[in-house]
Amino acid sequence: MKTNHINLTFSSNAENVSITRLLIASVGAQLDLPLNDIEELKVAVSEAVTNAIIHGYKSNPHHIVYLDLDIVGDNLKIVVKDEGCGISNIEQAMQPAYSTDPERMGLGFVFMQSFMDELQVESTLEVGTTVTMIKHLKQTPISSH
Repeated sequence: MKTNHINLTFSSNAENVSITRLLIASVGAQLDLPLNDIEELKVAVSEAVTNAIIHGYKSNPHHIVYLDLDIVGDNLKIVVKDEGCGISNIEQAMQPAYSTDPERMGLGFVFMQSFMDELQVESTLEVGTTVTMIKHLKQTPISSH
């Protein structure tokens, strides 16, 4: 059974989104995931991190974003947490094209839901938001010819 745990803590600076994408790409390569799956994981994680930075912390780079990654057996669990302003209405926030920022497209949660097998969002106003994403790692049978 594969197991691994990675904990990454970083400033809420938008430039750090690329670091999280590199981390996910590296983990995906270690797991020997198809490139398409790696790309989808990178999008889902970067959307969660971007939401924490832009919406949770209002783009203030002087806060902390937490990313925990766990591989246990056939599951990849990624948790992105902020201690920002929180989400007042999670159901509304998860609707396509909804955004508190008129300059944003409001598709972050849509991508997370589409690319991950499970998505859970917990939030408390003025306490922060925790986004938990799970990807089931399917074993691809090797065909013998």
